[in-house]
Amino acid sequence: MPTDWEAHYQSGDTFWDKGEASPGLVDFLAAHPELPRGEVLIPGCGTGHDVRAWAKAGFTATGCDLAPSAVELCRQTTPPNLPAKFIQADFLQGDPPRLFDWLFEHTLYCAIDPGDRDLYLSAVLRWLKPGGNYFAVYYLITDMDGPPFGTTREEILARFSPHFTTIAEWVPRSYPNRTGLEWAVCWRRI
Repeated sequence: MPTDWEAHYQSGDTFWDKGEASPGLVDFLAAHPELPRGEVLIPGCGTGHDVRAWAKAGFTATGCDLAPSAVELCRQTTPPNLPAKFIQADFLQGDPPRLFDWLFEHTLYCAIDPGDRDLYLSAVLRWLKPGGNYFAVYYLITDMDGPPFGTTREEILARFSPHFTTIAEWVPRSYPNRTGLEWAVCWRRI
């Protein structure tokens, strides 16, 4: 049964929201001030912490979420001077308003039903420019009674390697309850 993300936001049950951007993203942006700026999409952006981190680093950031209440929270909490936009859309099924230079993923992959992971790959390919950068911080757990749903490094490599070249991979700094369970990969679309 699909998760009703809007109901979670309506009830205030957003247990996954850590109140700050992904530590792995924050460190990546700080360590790479030379990155070519461009437009970045953050699907499943929740309340927009990662979107604001990208915007503060000089990117034009677009957060996308399925839940209208999440998008409204993003708009209410984002300073108007940041180059950040928010759209309510179904990343897996929808058509992009334009193609993006970057796509950033932080635990969206583990939030969707594993049966929809081919849809996820198709969506990444649909929203990201050829030659674009796909930066992901995956949550490697074994629990399949999610969300979050488990995944492995091997499953991710098998799914994405035919379409992307790995630029770098590492174990990022994480929230305390995820230390050692996240894996960061910077890919370039072939």
